[in-house]
Amino acid sequence: MAMAKRDEGKKVNSNINVTPMVDVMLVLLIIFMVVTPMLNNKVNVDLPTVTASTIMENANKEDAITVAVTRDGKTFLGGDQVSLSDLGTRVADLLSKKTDPGADKSVYMRSDSRAKYGKVMDTIDAIRVAGVSQLNLLTDINQQSN
Repeated sequence: MAMAKRDEGKKVNSNINVTPMVDVMLVLLIIFMVVTPMLNNKVNVDLPTVTASTIMENANKEDAITVAVTRDGKTFLGGDQVSLSDLGTRVADLLSKKTDPGADKSVYMRSDSRAKYGKVMDTIDAIRVAGVSQLNLLTDINQQSN
């Protein structure tokens, strides 16, 4: 009686197939590229629309000082809710940390289009008390053509 010998061990492929890993990494890269711009504006407000505006690219930078006023009158500095009495000192602290001579020392304000006018003006006053000389009001561009 003869013994049957298998040669399956010679057919085993020990190479690592990286194609599925590359596919997963490319999908994750695309997802992060789409989601990252949305993370910049931590507080959702419906900005007022205007027909003539200036594009402010510095407002999208990581170190930009952004103040937001929501529809219900809450004030946010970055993503943190603050009271109007604390807003001036916190803005002044953030501005004092920018020691680079070329640093952008302006404050960007995002206000909901349905926020009360008095609340927006109180927020502007609190920012001005902090010694801010450059306050930029952010808006959306009206996309309707005449």
